Amino acid sequence: MKSLIQRRVGGPEVLELTDAPKPVRNFTEVLLRVHAASINPVDLLVRAGYFPLLGAAPFTPGWDVSGVVEEVEIGSTRFKIGDEVFGMPLFPRAANAYAEYVAVPSRQLWLKPARLSHAQAAALPMVGLTALQALSEIAQVQPGQRVLIHGGGGGVGHVAVQIAKALGAYVIATASSGKRDFVLSLGADEIVDYRTTDFTEVLSNIDVVFDTVANGYAERSLSVLKPNGIVVTSMGLSHAHMPALAAASGFRFSSVAVEPDGAGLQQLAAWVESGQLMPHVSHELPLSEGAQAHALVEQGSTLGKVVLRITP
Repeated sequence: MKSLIQRRVGGPEVLELTDAPKPVRNFTEVLLRVHAASINPVDLLVRAGYFPLLGAAPFTPGWDVSGVVEEVEIGSTRFKIGDEVFGMPLFPRAANAYAEYVAVPSRQLWLKPARLSHAQAAALPMVGLTALQALSEIAQVQPGQRVLIHGGGGGVGHVAVQIAKALGAYVIATASSGKRDFVLSLGADEIVDYRTTDFTEVLSNIDVVFDTVANGYAERSLSVLKPNGIVVTSMGLSHAHMPALAAASGFRFSSVAVEPDGAGLQQLAAWVESGQLMPHVSHELPLSEGAQAHALVEQGSTLGKVVLRITP
């Protein structure tokens, strides 16, 4: 099979297309023929050596996949050959998603919604599960609550806006003026242009803040919370000081570290089918252009997600 591999850490240029053996599935696993794999910021950190989840190179990055079940192992009863499925398998261990085939625990997948292409489905798992676990499970967003999402036009943020709306919240998002119309189209009730406006000067009485940006946004967000409000961040590695800082002011703080979750994928799929959730793919490139795809994500200005097309 074809696969992207990196033999050293570094810039996007370290990704190279190579021939590799098909993975061997284990008990409870299915062999998935991958049609698309999406790129997440964590992929870039792993590739560059800043977040060595996969150990020393060589390795194949990536977690988000959508494809077709080609083989089913004993003990896997959820899917049959030919099923179209999507997921974020094995995170934070190696899933080797930038490849034509992956071996996946069947309960870390769910049926691809018919409304989504494989590219759209591959764009959803990591960002969708991150937002779902942050907003529904950690913050426990309730109908009518005021939710502020930092980075509303980004990969996690654009899905978080839609999930918060599906949970019944009044949603405010920070975004640049260039992404304003896009974020409003997702259902956001208000937009704060972070380039021209300090959100701490115009917002207050917020129940939940979801930070997908870092750069001091979590700390500054404490000032806009109502009593016992919560800040949840997906950028948790640099926030060890935040729980005590929040508690001292009568607030709460939590990081979200996304987990594979078949039940969560099922909920995301249900929102897709009901028309409440749609991942946005800004660029779709062939597997051979993995380096270019990583470079696009590193620019930090894309709407939604960048996806690798692997099998037509």
